[in-house]
Amino acid sequence: MNKTAQIKKNHQLIKFRKLVIVSILIGFLSAFLGISLKKITEYYEEIFFHEVSVNPLFYILFPVFGLSVIYFLRQYLFKKKENKGIKEVFESTASKSKNLPSYKIPSHFINGLLTVIFGGSTGIEVSTVVATATIGSVAHEKENVFRQYKTELICAGVAAGVTALFSSPIAGILFAFEVISRKVTRAFMISNVIAVAIAFGLLTILKEEPLFAVSITTWHLKAIPYFILLGILAGINSVYLTRCVLFFKSQFSKIERHYYKILIGSIVLSISLFFFPQLYGEGYHAIKEIFETSQIQLTLTLTLTFIAILILKPIVTSVTLASGGDGGVFAPSLFIGAFLGLLLASVLNSFFHVNVIPVNFMILGMAAVLSASIHAPFTAIFLVCGLTNDYTLFVPILAVCLISKYTAKTIYPYTVYSYSPSLIK
Repeated sequence: MNKTAQIKKNHQLIKFRKLVIVSILIGFLSAFLGISLKKITEYYEEIFFHEVSVNPLFYILFPVFGLSVIYFLRQYLFKKKENKGIKEVFESTASKSKNLPSYKIPSHFINGLLTVIFGGSTGIEVSTVVATATIGSVAHEKENVFRQYKTELICAGVAAGVTALFSSPIAGILFAFEVISRKVTRAFMISNVIAVAIAFGLLTILKEEPLFAVSITTWHLKAIPYFILLGILAGINSVYLTRCVLFFKSQFSKIERHYYKILIGSIVLSISLFFFPQLYGEGYHAIKEIFETSQIQLTLTLTLTFIAILILKPIVTSVTLASGGDGGVFAPSLFIGAFLGLLLASVLNSFFHVNVIPVNFMILGMAAVLSASIHAPFTAIFLVCGLTNDYTLFVPILAVCLISKYTAKTIYPYTVYSYSPSLIK
């Protein structure tokens, strides 16, 4: 009996050691992929955005070129298979036999990069998530002992990828839990904690700075009613974003010839980008710009510009994805939230003389729209705090994220991740 127990104990110990080793490997590879994609995208997006600002002709050429290259790569390099985004990860974790093929790593990396740098109005976050999930999926296939840890290893890759993008290990683990796994096991905690620790260690070695350099001083209790209003508006805007994505994907799926999709998508993108350059790519350049000029006096023209951007962003994001672009709703949610927060704060200050702090509303708006868009409030909280490397607004962010999520769920209970085609009207 003792001998059998000892053999079993040794087997568990060997399995534990292998899990630790593979989690370290997944963490490093996923973080390296995430950081590389972020750096390359930032570098080329800045160059290309400068080119379009100098020569507006590129507003026409870049979208059609980017979407066409992505189409030809999918046709001739990536087995004629379209990327489905995070739904691919869900399908893999829900099935014992269905795995993420290794070509998904270069496919999402390259297509996500091309989409954003050529003006596609989305972000690289979902491309990173699926590519890093594939690293975990491939690792689980390599060793029989890991077959039972498929979901945990996929989540480890995802958590490390999110950590690499947003400099927040807690957000990485919470996203893997709230969106992908929905359950916590011992193996989940071991693999995910190790993976995000390796990812964060790599970020520290590389001295990665927060994405947004923002100075947050304080927040006031008198602003709580307006925070609640922001949470409700964020929930409504997130539903608009979700419904736009579902609607345009449904409509574009009826178009049989893909070059028609590219043509229509390029026309919509080109016109929108020409009039509103803020919509170019991820839009982080526009967020940084409004952070720097947050103390503004609203005019009619500026108010209409903000409203037009909030209306157009979900449309151009949806058209980008429906016409073949690679990405998701992470960056668009942050973009919409920042502009929504600044618009609300500016309206309150300009017309009602409330004297709220615009920067606070921008940060709260980013977290609130993201929370409502992916139904993951705790991920949104730590992700946005990680983006700014500041937890001063933690309490109001928590409240606003919960309000926005439940507002969105009350209006429309699905996200772009959880819908099924039968739900699209």
